[in-house]
Amino acid sequence: MSRGRFDVWAPVPTQVRLSVGDELVAMTKGADGWWTPDGPVPDGEVDYGYLLDDSETVLPDPRSRRQPQGVHERSRTFDPDAFEWTDRAWTGRQLAGSVLYELHLGTFTPEGTLDAAVERLDHLVALGVDLVELLPVNAFNGTHNWGYDGVLWSAVHEQYGGPAAYQRFVDAAHAAGLGVIQDVVYNHLGPSGNYLPLFGPYLKAEGENTWGSLVNLDGQGSAEVRRHILDSALTWLRDHHVDGLRLDAVHALSDDSDLHLLEELGTEVAALSAHLRRPLTLIAESDLNDALMVTPREAGGLGMDAQWSDDFHHALHVALTGETSGYYADFEPLSALVKVCERGFFHDGTYSSFRGRDHGAPVPTATMPTWRLVVCNQNHDQVGNRAAGDRLGERLDEDQLLSGALVTLAGPFTPMLFQGEEWAATAPFQFFTSHPEPELGTATAEGRLREFEKMGWNPALVADPQDPETFRRSGLDWSELEQDSHARVLAAYQRLAELRRSLPALTDPSFASVSCTADEQRRVFTLRRGDLLVVVNFGDDPTELIVEGDLTLLFRTPSRPELADGRLSLPPHAGALLGPAGPWEA
Repeated sequence: MSRGRFDVWAPVPTQVRLSVGDELVAMTKGADGWWTPDGPVPDGEVDYGYLLDDSETVLPDPRSRRQPQGVHERSRTFDPDAFEWTDRAWTGRQLAGSVLYELHLGTFTPEGTLDAAVERLDHLVALGVDLVELLPVNAFNGTHNWGYDGVLWSAVHEQYGGPAAYQRFVDAAHAAGLGVIQDVVYNHLGPSGNYLPLFGPYLKAEGENTWGSLVNLDGQGSAEVRRHILDSALTWLRDHHVDGLRLDAVHALSDDSDLHLLEELGTEVAALSAHLRRPLTLIAESDLNDALMVTPREAGGLGMDAQWSDDFHHALHVALTGETSGYYADFEPLSALVKVCERGFFHDGTYSSFRGRDHGAPVPTATMPTWRLVVCNQNHDQVGNRAAGDRLGERLDEDQLLSGALVTLAGPFTPMLFQGEEWAATAPFQFFTSHPEPELGTATAEGRLREFEKMGWNPALVADPQDPETFRRSGLDWSELEQDSHARVLAAYQRLAELRRSLPALTDPSFASVSCTADEQRRVFTLRRGDLLVVVNFGDDPTELIVEGDLTLLFRTPSRPELADGRLSLPPHAGALLGPAGPWEA
């Protein structure tokens, strides 16, 4: 049903008053737990909030669109229809065949705003990106944060520019030919500014996940909690013209309902997509290794369009670095990369030493398209959750970096790049917070140290999340693009993206088109996709391979592998892409 803009769901308190502008308006509670103002309310843009029971503290709207003074203060009304969109001809971007680019607004540019990010869209277009994935932008306490401590699911963080700037960013991205994926967090609420439990049963009384209390998706009052989440998701897609959502840690959504929240979300998003006549994509971050996540609802699955695959990252990371601590241990053999590329998951019912149990289920490779798995060689988690937040460039040479890019961009899955990797950015991406509460900052720092004990990393390397320098260090240095070494890496990424668009075999969605080999002794990996061949020498010694067929070098890493008389000579750490001659040759 249609609700007034100041109506609020609050079954917990016995009295609710609306504070709007300079007025205090009584409210009446309906049988459904929704409160409605008794008297007239102002039109236009106003600041407002709610007083619950006898409290004189004005609380923000749980469904707030804007928090100009922060998450502890009044909300401000926002009219999403006031913006004059220029993207009426935008037909969207499907995930299949696309390249994603993950960025954090606060560190992507020196200004750390949506408007500043608009000025860098040309860089992404030239790189060959199709979809820009923003880390969470919803409101959190403090000035800078990864975004996963948000407490108001539909409000755009004010330091980024607020909701109007968000609309400008999406409109500009569409004008540049780029789709936008928004990372959203519905599995928990941040530790500061979460007033939702004072209004209603948003959290379960028992049980918790990694980040705190479970969101109430299946208990008493859960219908309105679910509706809140669904409406928030649709708000991003409808009112902000976003092209898809990345759903954070869906394995932490505890839902025993007959209809799982994800399936319900998929149904409603599909209906909106049909109405808008453009694709709307749902990407789940899931560590379950279960293809039911991306199996269509018609076939008994949850119906997400795609999911992240950490197994690909782990296998490629170990092949490149040799690092086998913590969750990397099972991926030591090069054959792990073979299995991931050919079968989707490494742990598909096998024993996971890090978890101490069997994990995952086999991918139905005969029916599932490869693009449903989103992969990377770096992302905010895999970099930022290292002790020092160090990127691959800290310990790999240029050949290794570009060999990693080659396997990611020429591999069978949907590739995602992490901001700055395309030029081997030297800035780390460390975990940073700006909690105003000293005790919360201390608890966060101590919690990070406990997490790294499991990985066996040196606690002395762990940066203080609350130190402003930790945030400052994580900002990209765009002047690096003027240096020859960084420019070479960027040119190589651009070439790989160009080949991906030019060669149909590189976007073939069939697992049957993928065939790999691994020479454990020489550390040589091959990946065949139709008439194309990817070869990487992960070893420290030069090697040579016999190559069958009339192939030519389409891409090679800087040490310049050579192909002559059917023999491919590979220097240490080098990689190459071979294929038939054609207009795509460099």
